Amino acid sequence: MSDPVRKQLEAHPLVPVVGEIIKIVEETPDVKTFHVTTEHGKPFTPMPGQLAMLSLLPVGEAMFSITTQGEDHLEFSIKKTGMLTDALHEAEVGQKVGIRGPYGNGFPVDFCKGKNMLFIGGGIGLAPVRSMIYHCINNRDEYGKMQIIYGARSPQDLVFKEDLFENWPKVSDCEVNVTVDRGDDRWDGHVGFVPQFIEELGPKPENTVAIICGPPIMIKFTLPIMEKLGFTDEQIITTLEMRMKCGIGKCGRCNIGSCYVCLDGPVFSLAQLKNMPNEY
Repeated sequence: MSDPVRKQLEAHPLVPVVGEIIKIVEETPDVKTFHVTTEHGKPFTPMPGQLAMLSLLPVGEAMFSITTQGEDHLEFSIKKTGMLTDALHEAEVGQKVGIRGPYGNGFPVDFCKGKNMLFIGGGIGLAPVRSMIYHCINNRDEYGKMQIIYGARSPQDLVFKEDLFENWPKVSDCEVNVTVDRGDDRWDGHVGFVPQFIEELGPKPENTVAIICGPPIMIKFTLPIMEKLGFTDEQIITTLEMRMKCGIGKCGRCNIGSCYVCLDGPVFSLAQLKNMPNEY
């Protein structure tokens, strides 16, 4: 983080710094990846799994996962779901945006060291997981075997296609498995839902950490499969980033019992989630 940006964010944590969109990548018909920087370079250096607040005047602001980062920019993969995201999808390179962060605890990179990594993503849920995948790739000697299992509704809905089919399969000791709910005439890959695909593949739980992110219905049916395969609650990590609101635990909209997702999460183990009140 550059010194001027750091000082501004520390002095005024709720006031965004001015960023600029320097590149836009169309992932799917309704998902785009935005590369954002500031006049001083990358606004901050997040840990994998952390988030940032993006704002666009006069529309509003919202919390988004940081999918990965470059030397001088952060990347946000955003799906069209409402007024702000619709406006961002209409933006062009050069558009000014507000940015503040980073927020959340991020994935437990130290806990995962020396272990095999199983990444399970569904739809846009691969976006936050992607940050940890690249962390493991960039620090390849610190982590064991990598396996990526990812699914989307259709071939057109697959995000990060270049990563899935070109970049990640070339990584040492990294297996990439992709499925779609419904194929088409050009799709020659696996067809089926993610939970059933996991059961078919049968990943081994020994010395493995599983990071899961996707639609709630996917996670609901994935967890019993993971238990059947022998994964313990402590081995399963997920993120509740959709509950992140203000980012600093002041608005109270993210609390689950005495837990504030903004401060205590959004990354939790399944063991931690099971100790939370039934409201979640």
